[in-house]
Amino acid sequence: VLLAAAVCTKAGKAIVSRQFVEMTRTRIEGLLAAFPKLMNTGKQHTFVETESVRYVYQPMEKLYMVLITTKNSNILEDLETLRLFSRVIPEYCRALEENEISEHCFDLIFAFDEIVALGYRENVNLAQIRTFTEMDSHEEKVFRAVRETQEREAKAEMRRKAKELQQARRDAERQGKKAPGFGGFGSSAVSGGTTAAMITETIIETEKPKVAPAPARPSGPSKALKLGAKGKEVDNFVDKLKLEGENIMTSVGKRSTEAAKVLAPPVNMESVHMKIEEKISLTCGRDGGLQNMELHGMIMLHISDEKFARIRLHVENEDKRGVQLQTHPNVDKKLFTAESQIGLKNPEKSFPINSDVGVLKWRLQTTEESFIPLTINCWPSESGNNCDVNIEYELQEESLELNDVVITIPLPSGVGAPVIGEIDGEYRHDSRRNLLEWCLPVIDAKNKSGSLEFSIAGQPNDFFPVQVSFISKKNYCNIQVTKVTQVDGNSPVRFSTETTFLVDKYEIL
Repeated sequence: VLLAAAVCTKAGKAIVSRQFVEMTRTRIEGLLAAFPKLMNTGKQHTFVETESVRYVYQPMEKLYMVLITTKNSNILEDLETLRLFSRVIPEYCRALEENEISEHCFDLIFAFDEIVALGYRENVNLAQIRTFTEMDSHEEKVFRAVRETQEREAKAEMRRKAKELQQARRDAERQGKKAPGFGGFGSSAVSGGTTAAMITETIIETEKPKVAPAPARPSGPSKALKLGAKGKEVDNFVDKLKLEGENIMTSVGKRSTEAAKVLAPPVNMESVHMKIEEKISLTCGRDGGLQNMELHGMIMLHISDEKFARIRLHVENEDKRGVQLQTHPNVDKKLFTAESQIGLKNPEKSFPINSDVGVLKWRLQTTEESFIPLTINCWPSESGNNCDVNIEYELQEESLELNDVVITIPLPSGVGAPVIGEIDGEYRHDSRRNLLEWCLPVIDAKNKSGSLEFSIAGQPNDFFPVQVSFISKKNYCNIQVTKVTQVDGNSPVRFSTETTFLVDKYEIL
């Protein structure tokens, strides 16, 4: 039977202790205080015994993970349990230090309770412990989804009523009559126009953007005793609120703000506006060689003025890589092939107003290494117990300007932070997810190559796959709209363009 599991200092001071049978505090403190005195430094055992109990322990830097068991307990099973306890601690604590253990003591106790129940080992692994302590609830997800739907419907109904009242007031003002009253509001002494105005203002007032305070994130990863949904679900909910016109203020990092700056739409959006968007999906081998590269691009047309609905777009295609182009079924394909112009098959028809219409898309699929826009070379080499990692990037496509580049390198778990040698740019160490993020604000022709060196305990395979993300205001395939003209008279039309080049997947395996 397992009596207790504890994390203590080398002097025997208990930091966290979980008893699985009835024991007094003085009894457990006495057992832990006696533990360091019983150990023989000359022997290579990981257990010691007294007349009444057995200590099974594992050193962890300046601390000990100790299991106190009865003498007739199965030592092999206890050692297996001890290994699981030792793997749980780095899951919740960034460093194996006394203050860090104390800070996450309740997270550790909840995890300990998943491993042992009433003194006996449960048949669980590390992934199951993580799932159980998160306390993810399907019923809660369903409840939240129903509530969000109800909120959306209520907002839509509120907007519809507000529009009806505003329209009624405008009609009444045009005809010189009093605006109609609205049953159930105000007294008959108030004029109909005033009542309608008051109601409309009240409803519109409720629709003003609400500023939500930035949520304070807990320092530890555990979500025990919290019925909040996972981070991804919260993000989805926030995105839905944004789509409905809510102004949500969240605590965003430097990377998000830079991305927002880079992808900000043109300040003066003309009546004819085009979005040119490209997404790249790329997989490379760690020893060189492009396994697959696929790029998808599209021109989206947005017209906000009816008088510019009958137009033609003059496209300039300077791509020499063999891109496959495809026009929308309603676009005149012969006109595009002969004159590189995008216009409707029926010139008398108009493009849709106030909606994004995809008029041209293109695709490039290749295994040609020279087409890789940004090459990443990662060289891990073992040196004793450590691994020295050299990683470098080189921009092959010099016409590009990549912003907010983040190269993410996975790290082995439970070995602490990497020791950074030389670095171009900045880095972030995410100890919770065991990642090293190499951050570069801009990569262009002036800054086309750079390197990072660091060392950490591990094997060469631990540092793959390397992932890359970036954003750019220049597209990879040189396809641009150079001119927009009207169908009648061929007169030029002012237009604005917004270009983005994004990463869908960029991995070095």
